[in-house]
Amino acid sequence: MERESMEFDVVIVGAGPAGLATACRLMQIAQDSGTTISVCVVEKGSEVGAHILSGAVFETKVLDELFSDWREQGAPITTAVTADEIYLLSSATASRIMPNALVPKTMHNQGNYIISVGNLCRWLASRAEALGVEIFPGFAASELLFNDDNSVKGIVIGDMGIGADGQPKDSYMPGMELHAKYTVFSEGCRGHLGKQLIEKYHLDQGRTPQHYGLGFKEIWKIPAAQHQLGKVVHTGGWPLTDGASGGGFLYHIEDNQVAVGLIIDLNYQNPHLSPFDEFQRYKTHPAIAQYLTGGERLSYGARAIAKGGLNSLPKMSFPGGLIIGCNAGTLNFAKIKGTHTAIKSGMIAADTLAQAMMAEGQSGKDLEHYQHHFEQSWLYQELYQSRNFGPAMHKLGTVLGGAFNYIDQNWFGGRLPITLRDERPDYAQMANVSTYSKIDYPKPDGKLSFDKLSSVYLSNTYHEEDQPCHLRLKDLSIPLGSNLSQFNEPAQRYCPAGVYEIVEAAGQRKFVINAQNCIHCKTCDIKDPSQNITWVTPEGGGGPNYPNM
Repeated sequence: MERESMEFDVVIVGAGPAGLATACRLMQIAQDSGTTISVCVVEKGSEVGAHILSGAVFETKVLDELFSDWREQGAPITTAVTADEIYLLSSATASRIMPNALVPKTMHNQGNYIISVGNLCRWLASRAEALGVEIFPGFAASELLFNDDNSVKGIVIGDMGIGADGQPKDSYMPGMELHAKYTVFSEGCRGHLGKQLIEKYHLDQGRTPQHYGLGFKEIWKIPAAQHQLGKVVHTGGWPLTDGASGGGFLYHIEDNQVAVGLIIDLNYQNPHLSPFDEFQRYKTHPAIAQYLTGGERLSYGARAIAKGGLNSLPKMSFPGGLIIGCNAGTLNFAKIKGTHTAIKSGMIAADTLAQAMMAEGQSGKDLEHYQHHFEQSWLYQELYQSRNFGPAMHKLGTVLGGAFNYIDQNWFGGRLPITLRDERPDYAQMANVSTYSKIDYPKPDGKLSFDKLSSVYLSNTYHEEDQPCHLRLKDLSIPLGSNLSQFNEPAQRYCPAGVYEIVEAAGQRKFVINAQNCIHCKTCDIKDPSQNITWVTPEGGGGPNYPNM
């Protein structure tokens, strides 16, 4: 098909912290040097920030580097951390607070801020546009384009107005090709183009498999008497037992609101486990319920996070582009933070791109010196010092792993002369259905716990229903064949939005994909034990519309 095309110096896929930082820094360099660089950012969400979901506690040092006057420019960063507590939940009712002296220093939050990363991205987008960046929200990068020499040429913006039968509708609008000297992929965790690039160029060769968690988040309006502005609470333990791991959080934000969430490591073994229902149980623990009781739930969302750290970080350059931020896996799980690391990876990308285009006049090359710039930065040092954190928790468990991390971080500053590795992919760790007993989750009470469909409603998710399904099965027989017999088809449970279900009609079972419910968390692409599900972009503008997440 012949498509219209547009030419840019740099095309950036994804208007998250990493992509927008790349755009801003590039334009700053261009202005300072008196040169011209054309930069375009494409974003699949209906607006910048619509698909952004994060806890989030933020370290502002990186913003000091990008915009030293961010306070004067009105950045949405106002809620300083005023209290910092970590609880170990030992049962459904019992808990104890961890003394600060026994907490790994990476988890201390003095001097940090509680923010909405979605709102931060909206602000960064306004700064980028003021610098001359073109931002196109509502357009999904659906395909990669390659030059004859196998370097990346750019992307294709997906067609609009294709029916579920694959035929153009009256509203059909063909997608456009965006060509660039270099293309930067900052799609967030498990980006579908980033996944293809890693495979095509073998960028993960010699690395341990990437590891993931599924993060849930809700925002609640609570009674003023229960609100403590700036208070940060983290938890470990219950309800994640019997081989499951992760942790919870509750952050007190402005307007008598709190952000409450649970991160569940996707290496869990029990096929009966339902991450969504574990999150609903979590909110009933007295340590959390004391803040939520009498409150009103305002929003809901879920998103996978890449938590493998330095051991799982792929080669971030390839011919014609870079893969950065959470698309590569720069999140520092020892801090439970990925926004400052994503921004820094984008700034390093901009410096590398500017050097190649302006000083060396290059295009389409493998920017291998990105690795040198990366290794000379505080970002590399931070990830190096935290490289053992996740593997220790996976291999040794919450208690022993926590003790190891305390010693590693507080006594040795992350410089123990050993490197732990977790070589087994998350999807390969699910056990046979006969190994575990079924989990009897309580019914939602409508006060602290809720069902999936009412939760998806609060995510403001919308897809045009008459479009091709963006959740593709490599083998149609696997869900009702091997996955049902071996794992009781876990997609019914690991999906946090009720996308997958098995229904019976006229004595026949059918595997149903309710793609219109999808909140783009990517969990199915990660956790399916048969690796049979591939997530691709739906029509641009579809998905959740998070207002303040």
